[in-house]
Amino acid sequence: MDIAETPGPARLADFTTLRLGGPVRRFVTATTAAELVAAVREADEAGEPVLLLGGGSNLVVGDDGFAGTLVRIANTGWTRDGDIVEVAAGQEWDAFVSALVDNGLGGLECLSGIPGSVGATPIQNVGAYGGEVAESIVSVELYDRAAKEVRTVKADELGFAYRTSVLKGTDRGVVLSVRFRIDPSGQSAPVRYAELARTLGVEIDAKVPAAQAREAVLGLRRGKGMVLDPADHDTWSAGSFFTNPIVPEEEAAAVLSRIAESTEGKIPQYPAKGGVKLSAAWLIERAGFGKGYPGPGGRVSLSAKHTLALTNRGGASTVDLLALAREVRDGVEARFGVRLHPEPLLINCSL
Repeated sequence: MDIAETPGPARLADFTTLRLGGPVRRFVTATTAAELVAAVREADEAGEPVLLLGGGSNLVVGDDGFAGTLVRIANTGWTRDGDIVEVAAGQEWDAFVSALVDNGLGGLECLSGIPGSVGATPIQNVGAYGGEVAESIVSVELYDRAAKEVRTVKADELGFAYRTSVLKGTDRGVVLSVRFRIDPSGQSAPVRYAELARTLGVEIDAKVPAAQAREAVLGLRRGKGMVLDPADHDTWSAGSFFTNPIVPEEEAAAVLSRIAESTEGKIPQYPAKGGVKLSAAWLIERAGFGKGYPGPGGRVSLSAKHTLALTNRGGASTVDLLALAREVRDGVEARFGVRLHPEPLLINCSL
């Protein structure tokens, strides 16, 4: 099987939304599931390290790059059978959500505007504005690198939790396609996020036409610099850099008390499995890191629109970005005793 290989050196900076990352030794593009399996199998058999690249929106790669084979997942398209749609892993996520809405299908519209590819969504249980893909995923088709076989994994086997699954933190399973259950009526999923409900003028748990919910979500995301725009450096990011921290139940009272001692007003908190979920953005701001807070040389900064996004202002390096991330993480921990953890995948670099 012929797999497209890019001649000459390629830099990850050309393929990530942060526009950061050094060179790779070998770069191949797989436009079908069969090519994707073949490319990964070939590299595995040669003992070559493999980095899978989808939309590059949740990836931070070191300035030294990746000394192995970069496999760009570029299979696209989707098919529908009743209320089930199967989508290729390389399909751009928002283009798929847009197509659903245009075809009068609901269920995923609250996840509009999220950059990246469909194959990445089950890995970290992508979510926003009160919704998560775990609520709609039926199964995932993947290539099991250890067993060297393609198999179907049902949703209840994927261990979904807040921004994670059994696929996260391991490269054993290569996602080939994802099956979602959608709403043929064209109504949205229940609106559970207060800000979105206010924007739509509805009560929590109400449903609206999917197209209406999509436009509202896109408007909110644009206001926070969370819709990609090459001309806007506030969107040169990996989205939310830190996950909202979940404080274990047995520690919650002491942590909340410590936060209350040095802040005013109500502390945003939400019930979570095994504890209490806090707002990372709220903690960052109250630890003294406001919108636009600069990193080394001003080459990176917190977004001027949203403190959870670390942005490349042009000419930055990954070292610059991680220095800012480290300063923010350590500042929050020193002030409140809460440690923030990065949401993007870190390749050949660390905090």
